[in-house]
Amino acid sequence: MYLRKSLRQSPGSLETVLKTMEEKQIPDAETFGNLLPGMLQIDPSDRITIKDVVHITFLSGSFKSSCISLTLYRETVPASITDMLLEGNVASILEVMQNFSGWPEVQFRAMKRLLKMPADQLGLPWRPELVEVVVTTMQLHDRVLDIQLCACSLLLHLLGQAMVHHPEAKALCNQAITSAVLSALWSYPEEESLLVLVYSLLAITTTQESQSESESVSEELQNAGLLEHILEHLNSSLESRDVCVSGLGLLWALLLDGIIVNKAPLEKVPDLISQVLATYPADGEMAEASCGVFWLLSLLGCIKEQQFEQVVALLLQSIRLCQNRVLLVNNAYRGLASLVEVSELAAFKVVVQEEGGSGLSLIKETYQLHKDDPEVVENVGMLLVHLASYEEILPELVSSSMKALVQEIKERFTSSLVSDRSAFSKPGLPPGGSPQPGCTASGGLEQMIAWN
Repeated sequence: MYLRKSLRQSPGSLETVLKTMEEKQIPDAETFGNLLPGMLQIDPSDRITIKDVVHITFLSGSFKSSCISLTLYRETVPASITDMLLEGNVASILEVMQNFSGWPEVQFRAMKRLLKMPADQLGLPWRPELVEVVVTTMQLHDRVLDIQLCACSLLLHLLGQAMVHHPEAKALCNQAITSAVLSALWSYPEEESLLVLVYSLLAITTTQESQSESESVSEELQNAGLLEHILEHLNSSLESRDVCVSGLGLLWALLLDGIIVNKAPLEKVPDLISQVLATYPADGEMAEASCGVFWLLSLLGCIKEQQFEQVVALLLQSIRLCQNRVLLVNNAYRGLASLVEVSELAAFKVVVQEEGGSGLSLIKETYQLHKDDPEVVENVGMLLVHLASYEEILPELVSSSMKALVQEIKERFTSSLVSDRSAFSKPGLPPGGSPQPGCTASGGLEQMIAWN
């Protein structure tokens, strides 16, 4: 009561006390100096709110010493306090995460809050300090599964939002991110939900790097045993659609630059993909991912001759299933052309009449559906070129009225458009998948038109 009376009669006396505390270096004197004048106002309407007290207390730089004391005594921050602290913008939330880096419950709720934020508030395309804080949190709490799951979800959300809203922006993908997500994967190798997130993250980060950086990252991931990990889980987790889709996506990303540390494990891939497609026969996304992998495997020479017929059948089946998926169609025809170029057996598999129809009738359907898409037409044209290079196949092409289709392609597209410019070559890929010298699409089409 004496203190209350003195405050009423001499409000300025509090300033003297606070100054003395600061001079004597009393712990957290700065925090008290910020809090007490506002808390001890005579008129209740002039006093600061509880929310203000929480923010001033827990975000004060001088209060970090008290935070250390809380850590030593293993005290947790109440959820209500945490939620109050996390009501601000991204910068405020990051400050909370940095001040409470040792509290997994605070980190978890902070990342959950960030996941709910709209893209415009997250500061996309990239906020380096946000990514840095999330990666640091993963490293500090590497044994807390919920933290790893939430952190990977947030990183994937940031990457996805940035690619949607700012496709021209280069992703902030560095060694720290790769190391953090790999560490999470090795800590919980059988946790499917984490595995799907890590596969998806690594697929994006690998393809977003520059060519030289991508090759380096791809080699690092392969040396870490990631290729074998993917194949193992494609085999053991067939019942998990998400594992299969994300695994095929990451496999495609690792094969894309053509730098393969060890090709031996890849010999199993065609059979594994066959099992996957048999398990999900009507899944367009699965078929699209599979066609991309088949195409790259064909360029790398990782499909055995005895597997050619099986792979051709699967590529044709995928095109029939999803003719509306342009990426699938392009990769499937690239894969078919690559196989037909090196194998007459593969060529016969394309033209032979089977239960679903022949590949030639499918080519006509694809052309009619995508004839205004130069890239699709180019890939279809390249397949026709390689088919026409076999004398035994030419009669089949003519009897199926393919000459009229070829003539139309020649009339609608210049030779510079329907060429071998990019359909079969990729930086780092061996020349085995590219058309042979003198075998351009335009030249092959002319040869076919002239055939009698």
